[in-house]
Amino acid sequence: MLVIKGGQVYDPINGINGETKDIWIEGGKIVESLGHIPQDVTVIDALGMIVMPGGIDIHAHIAGSKVNTGRKLCPEDHYEHFRMAKGGLRSGVGFTVPTTFLTGYKYAEMGYTTVVEAASAPIVTRHTYEELEDMPILDKAILITLGNNELLMDRIAMGEMDEARDLVAWLLKSAGGYGVKVVNPGGVENWKWGGNVTSWDDEVKYFNLSPRKITKALIKIADELDLPHPVHLHGINLGLPGSDITTAEIIKDACGRLHLCHLQFLSYGKDKKGRMCSGGSYIANLVNEHPNVTLDVGQIVFGNATTMTSDGPLEYRIQKMTGHKWCNDDVECETGGGIVPLEYKITSLSSAIQWITGMELFLLVKDPWSIALTTDHPNAGPFFCYPQIIRLLMDRDYRNYFISLLPPRAFRGSVLKDLDREYSLYEIAIITRAAQAKILGLANKGHLGIGADADVSIYAPENFGKRQCICRFKHCRRALDFPSWVIKGGEVVVKDGVVLNEVPSVVFRVVPSHDESIKDKIREEFEKYYTISFDNYPVQEDYLKNTKEVICG
Repeated sequence: MLVIKGGQVYDPINGINGETKDIWIEGGKIVESLGHIPQDVTVIDALGMIVMPGGIDIHAHIAGSKVNTGRKLCPEDHYEHFRMAKGGLRSGVGFTVPTTFLTGYKYAEMGYTTVVEAASAPIVTRHTYEELEDMPILDKAILITLGNNELLMDRIAMGEMDEARDLVAWLLKSAGGYGVKVVNPGGVENWKWGGNVTSWDDEVKYFNLSPRKITKALIKIADELDLPHPVHLHGINLGLPGSDITTAEIIKDACGRLHLCHLQFLSYGKDKKGRMCSGGSYIANLVNEHPNVTLDVGQIVFGNATTMTSDGPLEYRIQKMTGHKWCNDDVECETGGGIVPLEYKITSLSSAIQWITGMELFLLVKDPWSIALTTDHPNAGPFFCYPQIIRLLMDRDYRNYFISLLPPRAFRGSVLKDLDREYSLYEIAIITRAAQAKILGLANKGHLGIGADADVSIYAPENFGKRQCICRFKHCRRALDFPSWVIKGGEVVVKDGVVLNEVPSVVFRVVPSHDESIKDKIREEFEKYYTISFDNYPVQEDYLKNTKEVICG
């Protein structure tokens, strides 16, 4: 048994806003208070400290084939960023794309205990599991990419929606996935033929489909399967001026639950001269009007990043704009992708507009329960810069200092300078913990109520901003950083911001009910079009031994 005594608890799911409370832990769970503390109980004195549930990251790219390729593409990312093996812990390297062990350690040292790998093609998810097994401390989940899956598009095109639903359920079960990821629906398929899509009603070559029809079908399927997490959508026209218009269209059109990921990248306006500007206020107001829609921001942080996405045509466009090295691939029958290293510069007009757009989303979306803090790691910047973003949201003066550093032209059409909102610690606990757990449908995460997983972060206010950020960005100031204690599953894993030891973790997955005959119906197509045999396609049970099923519905 472990007792965290006398801390200021921020637990929004249970409506606790800075109350002084004791947290009792036993068997890896939060339990009822005994009323008195037995002599053999370990006590953490948290008097004057901030106590929150362990942090959750709903959208990051941390494991799998594209992440591993990103590590190999950028060896310079590792030269000055390494950690030696010490005290039973493993070594690791990497800045924007850390290796598996270092990823687990850095998240834990920030107070985070649960992370979602945001995109894995079903055919390569076995490797994603291999890397997640290597990643210590963190509980995880995997979203599988289905927005350009050819077997699935065939069924949607023919109106065979029952078979389409059964196929989605079978793919989730076979890949050990947790939810449905949709990336540039139909556009990645068109890219294999040298094209893309620019509107929701463009034709998807050879399928008699449109991005709108694919997306709406998958939204309907996810709701019919009662998946704990809604469709996780990376929309169309990412990064382009005017993307706010197409994003607005799908928000208005969605008839069901919808999560819009890294929405900052899809919220750029276009002024009368066709120039890029922030569309953050327009999109935020629409989100406020549609309670079925949630989002994560994908806030950029200035400095180096590695863009990696299943959106192959996007990466080609970035490479042509920057001239940087890149790779692009075609994942048979399922998706595509690419990787390009990038730097966001505080003096760059486009980078400044991106930063402004994200800040406007954070400050103008009224309900913090509908928004999650992310950087779309490593696309908009490394996850370990979250404390800098938290400081920007909590401290208006610090935010205004940043605003003063940006090119004045970046504020065309922006309302950011007029926004005085400062997030409270309670609201920070929502967007980094409670809201992410609720959007994901993880009932035992993101809170400190009886029966919750005993994942707890404890921060001393005097340590805010104490450490120099690893990003070495001279303007970086941090908040909610350097936790005094981090407890994962009832075990102390971090003390004074340093990992002490590793503990077991799980990968969450779903096993939706479906008609098993779908396997016989797709076997012939599968053997005809895939290079891997049908029987070897599913992730083997050995890979799933450290998983935990989350019940649909």
